[in-house]
Amino acid sequence: MTVVSHLKSFQALELALRTGSLKGAADALAITPAAVGQRIKALEDYLGIDLVVRGRSGLCPTATLSMASAHLTNAFRELCAAAEALDLQRVNEIQIAANSDWIELWLAPRLPEFRAAHPNTRFCINGEGDASMRLGPSDIEIRFRELSNEDNSTVLFHDFLIPVSSRRNAERIGRLDKKTRLEGFPLLHLDFYKDDPTAIGWPEWIEANGRRKSALQPVIRFQRITPGLEAVSSDAGLMICGLALITDRLESAEFTLPFPVSTGAWTGHAFQARFRRDAVMRPQVRRFRQWLEEQAQETAKKLRRIAKSAPASRQPVAKV
Repeated sequence: MTVVSHLKSFQALELALRTGSLKGAADALAITPAAVGQRIKALEDYLGIDLVVRGRSGLCPTATLSMASAHLTNAFRELCAAAEALDLQRVNEIQIAANSDWIELWLAPRLPEFRAAHPNTRFCINGEGDASMRLGPSDIEIRFRELSNEDNSTVLFHDFLIPVSSRRNAERIGRLDKKTRLEGFPLLHLDFYKDDPTAIGWPEWIEANGRRKSALQPVIRFQRITPGLEAVSSDAGLMICGLALITDRLESAEFTLPFPVSTGAWTGHAFQARFRRDAVMRPQVRRFRQWLEEQAQETAKKLRRIAKSAPASRQPVAKV
């Protein structure tokens, strides 16, 4: 039997058609919609035909693909069934699909501790790691989203939003008049929290706290937290950012808070972990879940200590 080529492209195509959008497929695969589109485009280039068109209800197969779409759906259904049947043999592997900023800023610095305690556990995180990616849903999915009452879903921690700066810029701000301390400083905008209706940005912060009179243009926007923090670290400007993923870097004074914590606000959304129902039956997933929740509790405690002077009305919603 020859190896089927472009398997990842077929997987992206099948998910895009099933969910009706590149974003739906991207959420399932824990990659970006652009990456899903690239996989489908690679398959179209290889075959020399168009495979999808955009209809009123979302992505639809072209007439050419329609002849094969049933085979594609059935093939991945059978592959998922085979993966589930073989899953018990992967007793030491954990598959995680998660927000990339959460992985880079929060999980990666802590994971060596878990690996040291459980050296035989192997991970596949967003398709990469010492375990190979398998078809079907991940064991654990971690997202920043509104609170959920789903079974096997755990709220890890809310976030606390407040202006963050480099030490050098904080020193500069400290020498300026209190009423206009933001004048002349580039204000970096972060879109990571845009789906949270309670999250504050620069317009809301300045309206409540002042410190600047001139307009906010031009706007420098970041979709992800990590590149935004790199800009802050290089003295490129100030950014309203959540502290949940950078508590250790605050303690080391890599970043500072140039304004009182009373000017910050809690998010309504939270970082949450959803565990696949059958995955939590496996011992290594149960161990990782316990460790994850313990680490999350430590982060939540640090955040509460930092934000202890924030207004009571801005405290996080109780965990579900």
